[in-house]
Amino acid sequence: MSNLVRLIIGFALLGAAVALFVFGHWGWGIPTVFLSLFVFITYFYNENMLIAQWYLRKDNVAKAEVFLTRITNYEKQLNKMQYGYYNLLLGLMESRKAPMKSEKYFKAALSFGLHMDHNVALAKLSLAGIAMGKRNKREAQMYLAEAKKADKNKLLADQIKQMKDQLGMLDKQQQVRYSHR
Repeated sequence: MSNLVRLIIGFALLGAAVALFVFGHWGWGIPTVFLSLFVFITYFYNENMLIAQWYLRKDNVAKAEVFLTRITNYEKQLNKMQYGYYNLLLGLMESRKAPMKSEKYFKAALSFGLHMDHNVALAKLSLAGIAMGKRNKREAQMYLAEAKKADKNKLLADQIKQMKDQLGMLDKQQQVRYSHR
């Protein structure tokens, strides 16, 4: 359902609630207000994205993908501040199937903007992993430094440390490879 339709339904329900209050039907007016509030909340937070996030936390990627594919045209169905999170979720799901193909989603998520610092850190950490997979050390170090700066609450500190250790191992592997020639 497009966001314009959600707003129209929300205002219609709010108008109906006011009319019910005016005519003295308080018992029906209060649930109608709550229903209109629910419709307004789904304008800002798409229900398909919320359910997909929940399934991703439960590690059920198949069901999360079902709910994300229900969003057919994200520019009409989502609010502009949700574009980045939509691409982040797509990138997280794609990274489980084909990690190198998820780079475009993480870059799109960062370009649209993510409001929470730990989500920015997650996207940059994932990009660092992709850069390491491509054996691009400089880019991986840049993304790791940015991820460490964005991770203010130290939620991803262990993953960043592990990634730095793997980056050090990458140098040793290259040295061993070149020393045999």
